[in-house]
Amino acid sequence: MQLIIERGALLRTLGHIHSVVERRNTIPILSNVLIEARDGQLHLTATDLDLAIVESVPANVVQAGSTTAPAHTLFDIVRKLAEGTDVELTYRAEEGGRMTLAAGRSRFQLQCLPREDFPVIADAGLPHRFALPAKALRDLIDKTRFAISTEETRYYLNGIYVHATESNGLAVLRGVATDGHRLARFEVPLPPGAAGLPGAIVPRKTVNEVRKLVDETEGDVEVSLSDTKIRFAFDDIVLTSKLIDGSFPEYSRVIPTGNDKVLEIDPRLFAAAVDRVSTISTDKTRAVKLILDQDRITLQVTSPDNGSAVEEVAASYRASPMEIGFNAKYLLDITQQIGSDVLRMVLADSLAPTLVRDQGDDATLYVLMPMRV
Repeated sequence: MQLIIERGALLRTLGHIHSVVERRNTIPILSNVLIEARDGQLHLTATDLDLAIVESVPANVVQAGSTTAPAHTLFDIVRKLAEGTDVELTYRAEEGGRMTLAAGRSRFQLQCLPREDFPVIADAGLPHRFALPAKALRDLIDKTRFAISTEETRYYLNGIYVHATESNGLAVLRGVATDGHRLARFEVPLPPGAAGLPGAIVPRKTVNEVRKLVDETEGDVEVSLSDTKIRFAFDDIVLTSKLIDGSFPEYSRVIPTGNDKVLEIDPRLFAAAVDRVSTISTDKTRAVKLILDQDRITLQVTSPDNGSAVEEVAASYRASPMEIGFNAKYLLDITQQIGSDVLRMVLADSLAPTLVRDQGDDATLYVLMPMRV
């Protein structure tokens, strides 16, 4: 194998795929990236057995061939090369199983592993296919992923649940994430071809990798899936992932419908106040008490070690006075998603789930479970 490629193009592609590779691997081949040169293209593949990404980039292929090389080492070398440099990659099996990387006056030799040992996730048999605008996919991820659970024992909550359903009589594609303390739901009009889509729990790592990749495209993303796998294809990138094998809980049961106390507040002023008073808190929950009264809200934090903090913020509230507590981080995570000038909280009492909406966003809904403070 022999090819020549511009350093910037190679770095961009390696930057997309090397993060899939785990830095600590008990299986040596999984630390490597598969390098294939053919038909004027360089194809790079990385996998962790649950997730695989393939990206193609134009290159001057002198001799077709393939091998595997350490992903992170290769990325670090290319990253440190001078801009505008041409990179030559050469591999010949008879030369001791090493790949030579030459650029300018620099020359590196990397130990390779056999291409035949590299695992490939089969992506055949994905019967459900539809196209989703890149912006819609970015919004779906951004509006929900912060609520994904990190508790591995509840593995079925470690991703975004994507499914086709109805909302106000309209067919929608909906994404939901929850960790049991908060819930985020986002929906877009159902794309053509997505009718009858089975519910799929897309793993957290896959969600994060897809989000990084779609940042650089404005076209449509082709989504294909079966009961066990999902594939995202756009530009010259194909990402295939296993789905989480589990049943997502009946999330609609925790979305309140009878709450009657409405609080409306500027999300930026509210977030700044929450951030300030929570500085006092020393426990992991960072509990903040909200004291609601006529047209104002008082935020209060008390710590046995650090003292106390109180701040009053103007708000629109006309219901009877009440007190309720929330995790400060959860409040801040939600306020960061609010795009308008009004955050609306619909409450019932100090123990019932609270509904949170962005006044300018009908597609997104959040639910927060209160805390005892």
